[in-house]
Amino acid sequence: MKPTRALPPLPHATTRPDIPLHALVMLESRSPGALAQIADLKQQGHPVAYVGDVVGTGSSRKSAINSLLWHIGSDIPYIPNKRAGGYILGGKIAPIFFNTAEDSGALPIECDVTSLETGMVITIYPYRGQIVNQAREVISSFSLKPDTILDEVRAGGRIPLLIGRALTDKARTALGLGPSPAFIRPNAPADSGKGFTLAQKWWVKPADCLASVPEPPANR
Repeated sequence: MKPTRALPPLPHATTRPDIPLHALVMLESRSPGALAQIADLKQQGHPVAYVGDVVGTGSSRKSAINSLLWHIGSDIPYIPNKRAGGYILGGKIAPIFFNTAEDSGALPIECDVTSLETGMVITIYPYRGQIVNQAREVISSFSLKPDTILDEVRAGGRIPLLIGRALTDKARTALGLGPSPAFIRPNAPADSGKGFTLAQKWWVKPADCLASVPEPPANR
């Protein structure tokens, strides 16, 4: 169990705006010595994946992602004190934490993690949906979700992708061109005949929402 409150400890909540500082106390109460372990693993020259049976429960999701990615993510050019990317593997990843990871350009993957242990060197094959160990044995399989997640990682996050894709489509429409084939397009949920849930209504067409903003009046 990896609750988010263990990643950004509440006693240090006043330091949360300072991500590098706040990240120094990540997991201090739940896994003392975890940061030293991460530092040792990074000395091998490989990216470090964060793994747990259940990941991301709790109420401190954005602060948790900020702290976690400070240790396992990559620097963002020209943006100090913040990192993006990283790999998060969980038997179950809490939905809102999963979304927050997407927004941060990370690659969250729900998969069987029972064969993974601290310090293992693994290879993740996103397109195959497999994780293999150093002996080239498949130790876990998965299916990526949502369909657009690889585009989200390339764009540095879900929000940059939504904005960039909408602007690209709008520009191509003005030029008389069709939708760009460079993007993976989201698939709408199948119509069950029962209508959409409130969450499905909210997320099903975010790009359309961006593209439908009216132009300001000419006299303003």
